[in-house]
Amino acid sequence: KLIRFETLFTAIQYFSFTKSGMPYMAVGRNLAYRKDLFFNARGFMNHLHVRSGDDDLFVNEVATSKNTALCFSPESVTVSLPKKTYKEWIAQKRRHISTAHYYKFWHQVILTLFFASQLLFWLFLIFLIVLGFSWKIMLSMIGIRFFLVGLVFFYASKKLNEKDVFYLFPFYEVCLIGVQLHIFIRNLFSKPVTWK
Repeated sequence: KLIRFETLFTAIQYFSFTKSGMPYMAVGRNLAYRKDLFFNARGFMNHLHVRSGDDDLFVNEVATSKNTALCFSPESVTVSLPKKTYKEWIAQKRRHISTAHYYKFWHQVILTLFFASQLLFWLFLIFLIVLGFSWKIMLSMIGIRFFLVGLVFFYASKKLNEKDVFYLFPFYEVCLIGVQLHIFIRNLFSKPVTWK
């Protein structure tokens, strides 16, 4: 379920960016584009040297608020089989995350700030606990955040038919932050294994 949660989380993220006029990525198996757009951008030529994420990078290169739309009909959803082991999933995530540094600079900044805000929320909470801060205020902070984030996850999980991952979203979110931090640190010190 963590893999499904991460997929839902990623979808919420790039759908939200697209809805706000800043499309930055898409998933190739659930993506359509006009032939003239593809050929005018020379297809995937600008990122042939990258082993993973050609769909992401193409969208990052050509998508604008004017030429991008979302489709939420049940017929538009594609389902793919998840990786069978944690190790396979981590290898896949490392490849995906390694393509992010090819994104437009502004997209990199926003995504970094988003991840940092998630991590800093929990670190700040731990810091307040260590300082002996009022548990009522901390509980209020957690409650407000979970309520707001929960609304987004509830709506999205219902719309995308992933309702069962909603119920444990705080637990999955903390796990996912740990996984993403682990992947980021590993990618700093070693390159992810790519397709042969």
